Amino acid sequence: MIRRMDITDPHVAEEVLGIQIPSYKVEAELIGFEELPPLKDTVATLRSCGEDFYGYYLDSELCGAISIKEKGDIIDIHRLVVHPQHFRKGIAKELLRYVESMLGSEGVLIVTTGTENAPAVCFYKKSGFVETNVFLVEGRLSITAFQKNKS
Repeated sequence: MIRRMDITDPHVAEEVLGIQIPSYKVEAELIGFEELPPLKDTVATLRSCGEDFYGYYLDSELCGAISIKEKGDIIDIHRLVVHPQHFRKGIAKELLRYVESMLGSEGVLIVTTGTENAPAVCFYKKSGFVETNVFLVEGRLSITAFQKNKS
């Protein structure tokens, strides 16, 4: 079951951190960059991030989450995390579909991920995203940007 989350609630923010940190630790290992900003998040930074969060629950356990910011017809995916214990269960795909269903007929989804994060790059490509840019952050971290048009 997917439901909207109130990230300003400290208990909810703590619950999100409980899946975000292990998920991003896997990405950090894959891309060889231990300084990923989401690994530095705290309850306070999540509560003030300004993103809309949706959680994927199995029974009452949060297994995955997606966060977005909407700008007109553009939905910018800021986080898509699944706890490593729940990898390869289709949770990321369900969360992505849920957000995609929010798009209007002319809507666009955008997202970035580490270029060396092969599972994420493959996931977005299989989901119909097209690579739009590759850029360096801090002079050493390669990030790939993707876009998917609704129409």
